[in-house]
Amino acid sequence: MTPPVRRIVAVSAGVSQPSSTRLLADRLTGRAAERAGDGTTVEVIELRDLATEIAHNLVTGFAGPKLRAALDAVAAADGLVAVTPIFSASYSGLFKSFFDVLDRDALTGTPVLIAATGGTARHSLALEHALRPLFAHLRAAVVPTAVFAASEDWGPGGDAEGLASRISRAAGELADALAGRPARGRGEPGLVPFAEQLAALNAA
Repeated sequence: MTPPVRRIVAVSAGVSQPSSTRLLADRLTGRAAERAGDGTTVEVIELRDLATEIAHNLVTGFAGPKLRAALDAVAAADGLVAVTPIFSASYSGLFKSFFDVLDRDALTGTPVLIAATGGTARHSLALEHALRPLFAHLRAAVVPTAVFAASEDWGPGGDAEGLASRISRAAGELADALAGRPARGRGEPGLVPFAEQLAALNAA
């Protein structure tokens, strides 16, 4: 019997290129897919490319085509990896804005691995006081291990071994969570936010 296809979607809020946030997202999704086994696909959504459509959606209630595709991909994901740079001791505004326009029920019960990047390890607490409450509010199933990568973790003399260990542990937890849930069907319709439905009715 062919194993069910499981989809891991990563949301990366990095704004630079190359981006350490995207690098961390790639390492987490790659390791999680490896642990989850055959039949696992990975899609990475770069919020930098959606910034204009996110802003328009916030003020009009309508998602542009690229943003709509990204929102549908997140809603249909079997597992989510959410990675943001830390600005002013919290997630970035772009990261928060994306999840503000996501349907409030889209992540209910979905396993989520949270991660962040920052200039210093002192910002790592943002994972617990900012990201974890955000996804708890969205009723996602956040895995126990959160991963923070400081700038020094990537360079010579940094804690590359410790970062690799954290990535492996968190990815394993996400893979285990995926194994305990039935894969979502590919034919599921995308979720349309209530505000968008209401705006369509008013226009009619």
